[in-house]
Amino acid sequence: MNPEYDYLFKLLLIGDSGVGKSCLLLRFADDSYLESYISTIGVDFKIRTVEQDEKTIKLQIWDTAGQERFRTITSSYYRGAHGIIIVYDVTDEESFNNVKQWLSEIDRYASENVNKLLVGNKSDLTANRVVSYETAKVYFISPAT
Repeated sequence: MNPEYDYLFKLLLIGDSGVGKSCLLLRFADDSYLESYISTIGVDFKIRTVEQDEKTIKLQIWDTAGQERFRTITSSYYRGAHGIIIVYDVTDEESFNNVKQWLSEIDRYASENVNKLLVGNKSDLTANRVVSYETAKVYFISPAT
């Protein structure tokens, strides 16, 4: 057992380009926020250690590029992931519609029992919201997914 942590979990952030995966990671791992948009090239990752029930948990969070041209690179990062976070932009219906494709990628490359979490990002832009919480909830928990 490693003396620095009790558990190590590999998490993967996936979703269309521009949905805010990198911003989500920066906020969680470094408690920082960037106004400007810089597209991820290939893959990036951060580590955050958290305490839960008197256990130390080390999270390796991998941020993947959303563009199609990087899919061959990023597909290998699905292996060994304990959890996959599918991110869409609540102000961009196309990014929500593409969740189905991202779920197919998970089925193709990740282990069968991997944990999946759907995150609707940019929820602070309420005036521009086009995907409701209820729509996403119904879609994600339906037997078709």
